[in-house]
Amino acid sequence: MRKGAAMSDSGVRVDTTDATGVVELVLDRPAKLNAVDEAMAAAILHCLDSPAVISARAIVVRGEGKGFCAGRDLSGADPGHEDGAAILRRVFNPVMVALGSLPIPTFAAVHGPALGVGFGLAFACDVVMVADDAKLGSPFARIGAVLDSGGHHSLVTRVGVHRALELIYTGRLLSGVEAAAWGLVNRSVAPGELLATVRAMATQVAAGPTASFALSKAIALAVAGGGMGATAALEAEAVAQGLASRTADYSEGMTAFQQKRPPAFIGR
Repeated sequence: MRKGAAMSDSGVRVDTTDATGVVELVLDRPAKLNAVDEAMAAAILHCLDSPAVISARAIVVRGEGKGFCAGRDLSGADPGHEDGAAILRRVFNPVMVALGSLPIPTFAAVHGPALGVGFGLAFACDVVMVADDAKLGSPFARIGAVLDSGGHHSLVTRVGVHRALELIYTGRLLSGVEAAAWGLVNRSVAPGELLATVRAMATQVAAGPTASFALSKAIALAVAGGGMGATAALEAEAVAQGLASRTADYSEGMTAFQQKRPPAFIGR
């Protein structure tokens, strides 16, 4: 993995490799537990629109230091005067939308805390892998604020209203092991194995037919958003299959199957 330069020292960088097509978006502000301020949020948006990310075949989002992301950097907050709605709409919501809508398989590698904005960044990814000792949840009850960054949607759709509200009301944080047992995340692994496990999965996926994965991701997100029922999903699959059947990967995959050899996909 080739380490990229930080975006104007704003706490985020893009690491690339020529061999696998996997790109890592690295939250690189360890002294602040990768807490996100306005400059860092803007830098994340810039990175998500960079040629390296756009041309990637899979993305890993991870944090440097002792945690994934402790949330919004509150050192610059102005209680009693700031407009919380404006801050979310202008600074943080665009980041969640941009990451969640990437037509690329995305993987979060979560260790330590993933709270608030950090929770949102993790769950804007397609696959969330966590260390056994990670800490996830909604600590907003401690500061008189409302869970944000997409946290309500992630919790309710993954663990149900009753468990979502329990976490919101109590502020209890789940360990990685508990989060996996609840079905909140894909898998919990030993801390020392997390990054290697996520990288291996991302590398495997990046070698697959990523153009067809993008079509499936769009359908899955539409279903999850409640805007697509079973009949509509059948039609969406037919449309997607028609598009896939005109790709080089479709021809390669079918031919490789007939010839009883491994396929060599190119992502197109």
